Amino acid sequence: MKKIAALIALIIIAQPILLQEAAARPARCVVLGNGMTPYRGTCNFMPDDGGSFAVEPIGKSGFDSVTMVSVAIVSPGVAEVRGLTRDGINSRWGEAKRSKADRACWVGSDFKICVY
Repeated sequence: MKKIAALIALIIIAQPILLQEAAARPARCVVLGNGMTPYRGTCNFMPDDGGSFAVEPIGKSGFDSVTMVSVAIVSPGVAEVRGLTRDGINSRWGEAKRSKADRACWVGSDFKICVY
């Protein structure tokens, strides 16, 4: 019984540390899209499972009407990209492939997202 209590205590103590790892952190972003004002600046980088992530701009007007861009890995080197607008519309940008020239970038047919 004491071992179980100690294990539970350890989990409770470690939980904030585990949650902290997935918290947003500042990064440098480049978001280029068809018809969109290019964004080069600071963003919040929010990692997710399997290498997926989301980014949101910090301190500027943002990615035009888009407030957050999500990159969801669907297979190695391939992701599905979406943009969340100020109106709450989750628009599909399309498929992106990881750049071989710059591994920090994901490139779609008419957009590019890089996070450093």
